[in-house]
Amino acid sequence: MDSQTVTTAEPQQRKIKFKPVAISDISNALYKGIGDFTANLRLGLFFGGIYTLGGLFIVAALVVYHLPWMIIPVAIGFPLIGPFVAVGLYEISRRREAGEPITWNAVLAQVFRQRERQLSWMAFVVLFVFWIWIYQVRLLFALFLGYKAPAELDALVHMIVSTTQGLMFLGVGTIVGAVIATVLFSLTVISMPLLLDHEFDFVTAMISSVRVVVENPVPMLFFGFVVGAVAVLAMLPAFMGLIVALPILGHATWHVYRAAIELE
Repeated sequence: MDSQTVTTAEPQQRKIKFKPVAISDISNALYKGIGDFTANLRLGLFFGGIYTLGGLFIVAALVVYHLPWMIIPVAIGFPLIGPFVAVGLYEISRRREAGEPITWNAVLAQVFRQRERQLSWMAFVVLFVFWIWIYQVRLLFALFLGYKAPAELDALVHMIVSTTQGLMFLGVGTIVGAVIATVLFSLTVISMPLLLDHEFDFVTAMISSVRVVVENPVPMLFFGFVVGAVAVLAMLPAFMGLIVALPILGHATWHVYRAAIELE
């Protein structure tokens, strides 16, 4: 497939050139992501640690407020906000690629600067989709399990995996969750690093991201599967695996963006 070019709304009227993405580009991006993480270990662990602590705090709050049935959907949906948390990781990869100095002050300053840019609007998009996920889980929970949910997490898990209604809830919820995750992945996988890298409006960035996924469905959905699978596995030991997984996936996302888009 030939590279294609479109004019964007960036002030300088720069053009986005969409490049074909192959499975080898995804593998290369993951390899580079590991390299970025190991080269800037303390910063990577810092951002991964913030993400992990956020997950633990949410789960603890649900336990305190006696909402154990919310723990599973929140834990599963929590990686949906990963792209927004990974902004600092994109900046590290950008600086390393450009040969610019990578310091705590420079990276954190760029993260805070996003409050005044279009990337801040993407936070609303991500949180809105996350809220849709939580709402549909509550709806499915009411439809399949009603008000019979036990107060203890262990008993709740047992009910879900050992009853017909619980298995139906799990199956339908998995399908709906996969659709929601795919939509959010398509909207953010390219748009987040693009907005960090250049002054586009967030709508243009989201459209560009979806276009990359639509025009390269196999490699991009493969990357989405890798991100989802690694995130879920990393959460199993009490979210602790995310300390390493999130930085590597964040750096890899930057390199996927660079493989898919070129600006003129």
